[in-house]
Amino acid sequence: MLLRPPVFRGMKLLDRSVFKKAVDLAAMKVDPKNLGLIRKECAQDLLRLPRIAPIVKHDNGKVILFKLGVTPEDLSPLQQKTRELIAKNNAEIIPYKFEVDYSFWTVDDILSSVLPEDLLGETPGGYTAVGHIAHLNLREQYLPYKYLIGQVILDKNPSLRTVVNKLDSIDTVYRNFKMEVLAGDDDFWVEQSESGCRFQFDFSKVYWNTRLHTEHDRLISLFQRGEAVCDVMAGVGPFAVPAGKNGVIVLANDLNPDSYKAMVNNISLNKIAYTKAYNMDGRAFIHHAAAELEELAQGPPIENPFKKRSRTKPRQPVEVVSIPPTFQHYVMNLPASALEFLDAFKGVYHNRSHLFKPHTTAELPMIHVYCFTKEDPPTQDLLGRIKEALGWELKEEEVSMHYVRKVAPMKDMYCCSFRLPAEVAFAPKDAQYVDIIPPPAPATTITAGQAISTGAESTEEMPHPPKRSMV
Repeated sequence: MLLRPPVFRGMKLLDRSVFKKAVDLAAMKVDPKNLGLIRKECAQDLLRLPRIAPIVKHDNGKVILFKLGVTPEDLSPLQQKTRELIAKNNAEIIPYKFEVDYSFWTVDDILSSVLPEDLLGETPGGYTAVGHIAHLNLREQYLPYKYLIGQVILDKNPSLRTVVNKLDSIDTVYRNFKMEVLAGDDDFWVEQSESGCRFQFDFSKVYWNTRLHTEHDRLISLFQRGEAVCDVMAGVGPFAVPAGKNGVIVLANDLNPDSYKAMVNNISLNKIAYTKAYNMDGRAFIHHAAAELEELAQGPPIENPFKKRSRTKPRQPVEVVSIPPTFQHYVMNLPASALEFLDAFKGVYHNRSHLFKPHTTAELPMIHVYCFTKEDPPTQDLLGRIKEALGWELKEEEVSMHYVRKVAPMKDMYCCSFRLPAEVAFAPKDAQYVDIIPPPAPATTITAGQAISTGAESTEEMPHPPKRSMV
């Protein structure tokens, strides 16, 4: 038997005082010396309600509360061994009444007692937490009850201070959306922890989806220490900041000025030496970043000023990183339109074939592009759209299509990963990118893909290079 709250169908303004309920139970008086043994023998028949103990003080002693449905006049719902124990000990069974109020009930309990019956198929108590904010995406039929729903969620979750509801679709340019405060503080500045890093941002001005943390970790795990990654649509840095913390060189960009400012702050907040932020158009950044990385690679290695040196090992070498001249990965996390940016890769390494195999050990970079599809299976749809944007046809076995999540009943999110074809990378640049000129080839050969190295224990063995910062 389940304990249900009082029913008030159609309530729109929350009245906490009406959710009191008296519950009649049967209780057994016990000798404190036998309490442990009796509790063990009657375990299956004890009251089991959240936050309600089955053993309570009564008069000058204690009583054991039996489960719902048992009364002093009718002990038949009890197991036979419990009834035999009562008879053997000549135990006294007494009525016991306790009262629960609003604080006892869960979010689903309250909402199922106030919403109209035709809305009970899917109780709207679910939300995504971003820092102290609960983010809801209520369907139209629940909007008349939105303030009550928001207040109940706020009441029942002590870690929350604000409940908001999404008002429209995500802006495809800056990836933010309008929202309405349903309950709590009008405060959108949050701090969120993910992938061992801290992120701070104004949730009303940037894009953040807590449900993508597993996908963030998956892709970050593909990046090796000392590799270079170009994050074209980086947001506030969920890929770029943890990757940089792991010793990956990251050039990260976002068109949204608020995302860019937050990313700069998050790089500083987490003391990341190897991630640099930009605020540019994504297409231009693909070419700009390739040229800048090659230029950075010709300079001295970067010292990590944030790497703590052990007090017990004062001669522990300083960590430095040698920058590779080419990217190993491009990340394009703008599912609504990232595929359309693939045309920008045409000529990204025009006249730079000497940086790759067979002239060096470097492979052409992997492209990780996020996208939506309504097709099941998605293979032909995604291959066709990649071909249209990239200007080159890839075979099915050349593209890895990783399912990320379902965003709507007929809409899935995927990450398509493939190696940039040489025919695209080395093609002539389109006119709008010809002014982005890479540096001249160095006189000495660059070994691509150098890993992070540490300085020698003494300057005689390996002098430290001049200090340089990415940020």
